[in-house]
Amino acid sequence: MASTNERAPRRRVDARSSVERITAAGRTVLGRGDGSLEQIAAEAGVGIATLYRHFPNREAVVRAVLDDILETDLLPLIDGAADAPDTRRALQDIATRLLDLITEERGLVTFASNFADVAVDVLQHFSASLHPLLVRGQQAGEIRPDLTAEDIPHFLVMAVAGLALPGTAPSLRARFVALLFDALDPAGATPLPPLLTGEEDLRTAVGNVTRT
Repeated sequence: MASTNERAPRRRVDARSSVERITAAGRTVLGRGDGSLEQIAAEAGVGIATLYRHFPNREAVVRAVLDDILETDLLPLIDGAADAPDTRRALQDIATRLLDLITEERGLVTFASNFADVAVDVLQHFSASLHPLLVRGQQAGEIRPDLTAEDIPHFLVMAVAGLALPGTAPSLRARFVALLFDALDPAGATPLPPLLTGEEDLRTAVGNVTRT
């Protein structure tokens, strides 16, 4: 008979396998459009109780899917941009690819009631990977010097909230991403006002709009 210590690693492996299957199923189901937790569980080949044990709500599924998108599809692009001759252009290409990936998961934005809130949290972890690229661009005079790594998730969520909605044409996304990234050009840039503690941030503001 297996001891408790022998059973524990097996449970951890099974749990990890279930999480990976549910995350992959989330991408598949949401890629088809609107879906439900029940559909995701069925796609993953697990019971709904197993899904709820690892993902207590829709936001948890969206968080896992976004993490997977960033890890598997976007981080290689960031690594490849390390030697890009035009850093601001490289960042713009990364943002465009992020929007493309989120748009491809057609039901992702509408699946969670507070998608913007989840997206900011996920992108905050991701911003550390962009920080060396940002610093290099600032040192080369390609990016305004008052932009910080903490600004990047909010900057990207502005684009996601407005340009990753289902049905948004790629040409429209490209047009407004170009406008957004023009704001990073140090030439003629207006100095950014300081952030004040205690004020609601973009995540809260966008979340309030999407819930009304």
